[in-house]
Amino acid sequence: MQIAFIGLGNMGGGMAANLVKAGHSVRAFDLSAEALARAAESGCMPCKTVAEAVEGAEAVVSMLPNGAIVSDVYSNDVLGKAPAGALLLDCSTIDVATARKVAGAARQAGYAMVDAPVSGGIAAASAGTLTFMVGGSKDAFARAEPILAAMGKTVIHAGDSGAGQAAKLCNNMLLGIHMIGTCEAFAMAQKLGLDPQTFYDISSVSSGQNWSMTSYCPLPGVGPQSPADNKYEGGFATALMLKDLTLALAAAEEAGVDPAMGKRARELYEAFAQAGNAGRDFSAIIETLG
Repeated sequence: MQIAFIGLGNMGGGMAANLVKAGHSVRAFDLSAEALARAAESGCMPCKTVAEAVEGAEAVVSMLPNGAIVSDVYSNDVLGKAPAGALLLDCSTIDVATARKVAGAARQAGYAMVDAPVSGGIAAASAGTLTFMVGGSKDAFARAEPILAAMGKTVIHAGDSGAGQAAKLCNNMLLGIHMIGTCEAFAMAQKLGLDPQTFYDISSVSSGQNWSMTSYCPLPGVGPQSPADNKYEGGFATALMLKDLTLALAAAEEAGVDPAMGKRARELYEAFAQAGNAGRDFSAIIETLG
């Protein structure tokens, strides 16, 4: 299949490479010449514009920074430029309203579209083990599933347009809350005289067990390898967690929900980012919770 891939950042680059590995012909675009060069090394055909990338495409996959850019790229460079009948897959994490607006515009222009944000991070993007939460019609999902499966291990239909974004924002709000709670528990355990490894051995098999502890432990040398073992470099940047929490709270407000824990998590991550930690892994917040 000929696929256009728009957005070759930390996540998109690995995703595009896995489409090539799956046997697809990938025409790729990014504003970064360095990202385009890496894509070429992985077997993609670099393009100078989005319009060039989508020419002749049977599917268009995008991985972009925010809703405003997604809206602009699709309205100006994809709709009407990609062949009629091409499937559109936006894997960016954006607000629900924009996802539904762009999907509606795509339908009016004669395209099927899904919102398919991901969970798993940079390592999973490179390894092809992402989880995709997909919003769109059943027919669009059926067409999108084999493409997404080439980039991930789990592909779940969440519902109609926007449902994928809703699932992603709820999930990442919960992740932000869990990470802060896990960090506080480790800090408290140490202050009470417990060895961190001993506390991990107990809590990881008890009722306090959660992903932030057992798969992404915020303390170096405890549990499986995580960004904590690399001085909190790489992984999921604090700025991205803050972005997702902000989007989640906006969605909650629209839905008439008052997530007290989500609000507090956002406050803590906002302060952490403003203190110069925006580029560090979000688990580094443990340094402030002792």
